[in-house]
Amino acid sequence: MNKTYIYSYAIVAFLLFSSFKGSTECEYAGANIDFARTKTEKAIAIDDINQARYLAYKALNAIEKSKKQLEICGCEFAEQNLLEGLKNLKLATKATTLDATRIYLLRSLENTMGSLNALQDHHLHKVKFNENMAIIDTVDTASNGSAIAKKPVKLLYQKIDASLEKYSVSLSKVVETVNCKEARAFTSRIIEHCEKELLRDNLSEGKIYYNLRTKEITLAAHRRIGTCAAK
Repeated sequence: MNKTYIYSYAIVAFLLFSSFKGSTECEYAGANIDFARTKTEKAIAIDDINQARYLAYKALNAIEKSKKQLEICGCEFAEQNLLEGLKNLKLATKATTLDATRIYLLRSLENTMGSLNALQDHHLHKVKFNENMAIIDTVDTASNGSAIAKKPVKLLYQKIDASLEKYSVSLSKVVETVNCKEARAFTSRIIEHCEKELLRDNLSEGKIYYNLRTKEITLAAHRRIGTCAAK
């Protein structure tokens, strides 16, 4: 076998083994964050503030467990979103009204979903890199690389759509039950955040799609709220 190919395979093997622990920690972190997302969604849907707080504490505990795992995983965007979500969950447990609790919970849900999206994006980059390295010795490298790249991207979009369906349900609950001005201020904040993110030059395909879809869903809810003039 050509020495260049032997050297390339050695690099691939080293990278795969050295990244195994990080990948495992990413999976554990993702499972805990997804658990937090589920509890947050349930907390938003509940009409009892004490039950909402109880579920918020459950989500808090899951996120706390994820912090060390995310650090090992190495996904900085997921870590940033998670810390913001943690802050909003803590505020939700201290809020004195159900409306305020729901606003903070929905903010945390948006942060949590952003964290999960970043993790999926992080995994996609690893998949692309490892698979592209693995096909160095193939004759049809260009065409194979194109086919390989499309599959994880499509899967990522499907996962984003699935998570945003749940976000849409939670957002509708807030729009229907929370004080009009507070709900409008919240949706405005999310729309502005998405627009700022979309102006960044280094966004991946997944982050572009996530922010576009989040803005689209939130903008529709924002329009349903109206001007709050008669509310």
